[in-house]
Amino acid sequence: MPVLLNRSKFLVDTKWFSKNYQKNALVIIDASWHLPSSNRNAFAEFEAQHIPGAVFFDHDAIVDPDSLLPHALPSESQFSKAVSDLGVNNDRTVVVYDTGGLHAAARTWWMFKVFGHKKVFILDGGLQKWMADGYPTESGAAQSAPRHFKATIDHMALRSADDLIHNLTSQNETIVDARGADRFYGRVAEPREGLKSGHIPNSVNLPFGNLYNADDTLKSKDELTTLFKEAGVTFDKPIITTCGSGITAASLVLALHVMGKREVSLYDGSWSEWGGLGAEAPVETE
Repeated sequence: MPVLLNRSKFLVDTKWFSKNYQKNALVIIDASWHLPSSNRNAFAEFEAQHIPGAVFFDHDAIVDPDSLLPHALPSESQFSKAVSDLGVNNDRTVVVYDTGGLHAAARTWWMFKVFGHKKVFILDGGLQKWMADGYPTESGAAQSAPRHFKATIDHMALRSADDLIHNLTSQNETIVDARGADRFYGRVAEPREGLKSGHIPNSVNLPFGNLYNADDTLKSKDELTTLFKEAGVTFDKPIITTCGSGITAASLVLALHVMGKREVSLYDGSWSEWGGLGAEAPVETE
């Protein structure tokens, strides 16, 4: 795959994509997802308008059905079945986009990486920039022929609540939280009922939205590095990213990969799990 951006190990731009999106070697995935409070239906929006040839990745369906946590990572077999049905195999290149902020696209990119697929990229700027640059869209249902994908999970890319509890004492890893500052500091109630407010002790805050420009493109490597340093990240330890339910934390993973940082993992349970645990999971606020 051509390298067109300094960060094109992970992203492609709309100019390159406009010349290549109709090739059979590509699978185009609309991975849009919106918070319930937004009153937006990502699948309905997909059927109304999407990049020609795209298929829809449902973040509320491609999960572990036995978990009580939202967006819990599915098993290898569950992920294999879901993306095989979308027309993905282990050889095809996947390009993921979403309709706002790239946070959901970043989560899908991360999931493919976790399950061993190396040829996965994000369309920088997503649907917003694609349309702003004058490229076409279509409406209607997705059309895709099933293929065979075999997932192999990378457990080193994941962290559990037990890992985070151990880290309270060892502090071997730096925890970066992608939620907004008001939630991080416990100034507002959590949107999910029954959860404590605040953050994991010794973690730092970098809201995921700060990583993106107004046109939904990811900021430059230098800008990202500055943001992490200003948040208090020193890069002398491995990094764990976290958020509300594991989706926006993937934007931090993406940014860190663009910056050249590879010792990065994601706490998939995130605050949906930590905020509901007992005394073994302490909380800090201001």
